[in-house]
Amino acid sequence: MLRRITPPREPEDPAKGSGKPGQPGKPGQDTPAPETTQVLRRVNAPRKGEPGGPATAGTSTTGSNASGPTGHTTGSRRPSARAAGAAGAAAAGAAGAVGAAGTAKAAGTAGAASAANAADGAAPGPRTGTGPTPGQTPPAASDTTATGTGADDGKGKTKAKKPKRTGWRRLVPTWKMVLGTFVFLVLAVVGLFFVGYSLVNIPPANALATKQANVYLYADGSQIARDTRDSQVNREKVTLAEISKNAQHAVLAAEDRDFYTESAIDPKAMLRAAWNTATGKGKQSGSTITQQYVKNYYLAQEQTVTRKAKEFFISIKLDRNKSKDEILEGYLNTSYFGRNAYGIQAAAQAYYGRDAKDLDPARAAYLAALVNAPSEYDVVAHPENKSAAVARWNYVLDGMVKQGWLSQSERTGMKFPMPKEQTLSTGMSGQRGYLVDAVKHYLIANHILDSDQLEAGGYRITTTIQKSKQDAFVKAVNDQLVSKLDKKTFKADNYVRAGGASVDPKTGQVVAMYGGIDYVKQYTNGATRGDFQVGSTFKPFVFASAVQNGSTTQDGRRITPNTQYDGTNERPVQGWSGGAYAPQNEDQKSYGQITVTKATDLSVNAVYAQMAVDVGPSKVKQTAIDLGIPADTPDLQPYPSIALGPATASVLDMAEGYATLANHGKHGTYTMVKKITRNGTDEIKLPDNTVEQAVSRAAADTTTAMLKSVVQGGTATAAQASGRVAAGKTGTAENDTAAWFAGYTPDLATVVSVMGQDPVTAKHMPLYGALGQARMNGGGPPTQIWAQYTHDALKNTPASSFDLQLQEGADQPQPPGPGDPSASATTDGGDTGGSTEPGGTPSDTPSGGTTGTPTDGGAATGGDTTGGDTTGGGTTGPGPATVGGGTGGDPTTGGGTGAGGAPGGGDTATGGGGTAAGGGTGTIAGGGPGGGPGT
Repeated sequence: MLRRITPPREPEDPAKGSGKPGQPGKPGQDTPAPETTQVLRRVNAPRKGEPGGPATAGTSTTGSNASGPTGHTTGSRRPSARAAGAAGAAAAGAAGAVGAAGTAKAAGTAGAASAANAADGAAPGPRTGTGPTPGQTPPAASDTTATGTGADDGKGKTKAKKPKRTGWRRLVPTWKMVLGTFVFLVLAVVGLFFVGYSLVNIPPANALATKQANVYLYADGSQIARDTRDSQVNREKVTLAEISKNAQHAVLAAEDRDFYTESAIDPKAMLRAAWNTATGKGKQSGSTITQQYVKNYYLAQEQTVTRKAKEFFISIKLDRNKSKDEILEGYLNTSYFGRNAYGIQAAAQAYYGRDAKDLDPARAAYLAALVNAPSEYDVVAHPENKSAAVARWNYVLDGMVKQGWLSQSERTGMKFPMPKEQTLSTGMSGQRGYLVDAVKHYLIANHILDSDQLEAGGYRITTTIQKSKQDAFVKAVNDQLVSKLDKKTFKADNYVRAGGASVDPKTGQVVAMYGGIDYVKQYTNGATRGDFQVGSTFKPFVFASAVQNGSTTQDGRRITPNTQYDGTNERPVQGWSGGAYAPQNEDQKSYGQITVTKATDLSVNAVYAQMAVDVGPSKVKQTAIDLGIPADTPDLQPYPSIALGPATASVLDMAEGYATLANHGKHGTYTMVKKITRNGTDEIKLPDNTVEQAVSRAAADTTTAMLKSVVQGGTATAAQASGRVAAGKTGTAENDTAAWFAGYTPDLATVVSVMGQDPVTAKHMPLYGALGQARMNGGGPPTQIWAQYTHDALKNTPASSFDLQLQEGADQPQPPGPGDPSASATTDGGDTGGSTEPGGTPSDTPSGGTTGTPTDGGAATGGDTTGGDTTGGGTTGPGPATVGGGTGGDPTTGGGTGAGGAPGGGDTATGGGGTAAGGGTGTIAGGGPGGGPGT
């Protein structure tokens, strides 16, 4: 309900009227009220019967605490201006006056309206009011609407009402709305920042960022290979000190010139990049180096809002926790430069073949340019993009000048540095893969690193391999073997494989190794494989064991280089209780009584099988282990056949054993590693290389003296081409599947093996007919390779001689043993009677004829070889045989032998033919455990 409310009048002069609010003046005494602006308010009138409802004549209900002349107040207190309270009181007084005139109902209604109006706007506390102006009629209760032109501000002044916004104006926000929205957004952003900062933590590094390649180096520090096969990432972490200042400045000039002075994030750069991207100027990044490092090291590469938010907060935290140098180092080690190179060190090697510490400004600027577009700016892979790459290179250099990191004079004369061709192979081609695999096997076998650690990567492994010697080894194999292969003409040439290893006897360091023609073509390492018999290269271990243990023959004679044995082909060994064993000699030749030295020169199996029994096969095995042959070598069994080399030790194992002989019997486990570091600083401790006296010096040196004779006049005369004093032994595996030469000088012990293997089935194959030769002998290509390599590897070192301390009595001739025809009565014309073998066992006569009577000078006439074969018409001319490597003039009794094989010839000497008188060949009864390879 709308009621008209009149503000209270100002007090009047008492002479003209009473002037009291709420009391009407007498007629003619009150002055007319001044013209006022009336305020209409909507009031809900109380219903009849309710408190404050219509009153009887003479009463009025108001919303204030004041009472009129004839009524009192009920209701609640509500805030109001002073004028509203006065108006309520005046309305109550007017209602009483009207009641006297008989209009009680209207007056009561007016009073109720006034009271409601007063309740709507009155301030707490009692108020009095005045009635309506005389002559005015209170509005009826049915009045519900009214209009007004303004609002009272409580001081009698009128405030104009603002017109409503219509039409398009309603769509334009007011300044209050804009301000409020801005404040809200600022508060929201601040709140979100603190929430994000508190929730996002620095995570551990991602898997890709921690993977590194293992780098393998030659002994001089030059690189062998970067092995990425484990981690699949070509990365080598280096410290900031190992990165040239040129490289550091170039990357800063390319990516973030204010890195050292700015915060972790650059809002201006981010906005500029966003604007350029949005306006079509190309996709750009506004990230600082810190943000890029966070993305590379901690997060993935996906372009999502979540990742960007994490990058933002982690960058801020990282900037508080790490120094600028640490962040830059991390960035340089994780950035991608193309060619599968992660990090500045890998990139320097991939593009220029040098370390990061050696980068000059020109090369450093090109690598820095690659970060922006690694694939596109590779001018070798994409020559069409060279102009763009050069432009970026110039931008980097100009930035270096601008920042004061490069002088203008240096910049002016600088030319674009073309990178090298990309290596398309795995990096393991040639000998690299063989070397890397051998070193890894060494590290794991010696518990220095395990496979999981190697897979994690990051190791910089300096090996003992000397590059000059490694190159010499490869050249020797190529010259003496590979270049002579004719796979179309000779089928066996398709089966040829080679392996070699060279050890410094004084240090036990492996200085060179040949694994095969190419690692990516022939995966198996010929130097470390252990599946071919070592043949007669094992025989020196038998003799060394005999001297070491002071062994004697079956008849009690001490075993020395001059001890004589019966070298008859297929002669049964004596004193072995494990079953009959009668090995064949090479080409089934028989030699009769022969000294140990001569038996070594000619690689006589019958002599060494008997010697193994005389020493004791178990002792022989132990001596071999002490010298360096692994105890778990297959077929290294304590049987008489051990002397003939059925064991399948590797080339590297045999080189270790021969190095022990060269080092006067002192053995230290071979080593292939000089130093290991990880992440550029952490050095891995290597095991101590303890050296022990494996066999006595007399045992080792006497063996060396005897092996010198093999080179001087035995099966290894081709080794003389090395130009060095040398000792060694040839060997051939059973069925000619492998040919060996193991030799040494005072400075170098080297073993070479040529093996036969089917390239498809991997089956061991005989080498008959290889290189157009009837057979592959140890004195042929293996010795020739050894001689060329040793000559080239030692060409810059002075020649030295063996300093030998021989076994007591080693240089003294010994009387012939039982079975020597000189010790039994014989008659001219040839006695077919047999002498007795050691132990009283009568020997069989050789089949195919009788033996002749020895004459002065050691000639034998008419002696057929076993099986009836004769050499040179069945007789051999006079020919003295050397004994003990030239220490005496004792001839072999009952048949001269030739002067030994010619260089490159077979393991046994050719030209001999006579057999010792009374000497027979035994039959193979049972064959003996383990059989026996050739010599």
